[in-house]
Amino acid sequence: MPVRRVMPNIHSAAPRQSAEFYGELGLEEVMNHGWIVTLASPGSPAVQLSVMTEDRTAPVAPDLSIEVEDVDAAYATMVKRGAEIVHPLTDEEWGVRRFFVRDPDGRVVNVLSHR
Repeated sequence: MPVRRVMPNIHSAAPRQSAEFYGELGLEEVMNHGWIVTLASPGSPAVQLSVMTEDRTAPVAPDLSIEVEDVDAAYATMVKRGAEIVHPLTDEEWGVRRFFVRDPDGRVVNVLSHR
């Protein structure tokens, strides 16, 4: 199950100011839905960071995101493992298919693939 990228999700009460701060460190905005802003390195676009206030379509905000090649296979693996699925496999309006799973330390992981 190949992984394409791993992105930390920073929870922030002031996402615009946080995005500006990380922008001054060289990251550029590549996505902005108001409640989440994703920043990437211009020279290495897979290097990304998201700043979010909440997750508007899920019950909790994830701690990190992992983009995989086959999200359906990842979901089946986590269900078979008996992992806690925090948010079911869902097709989102912004072009991703994703689910949330809790890792052994309690972190919520957003596992996704682009459609």
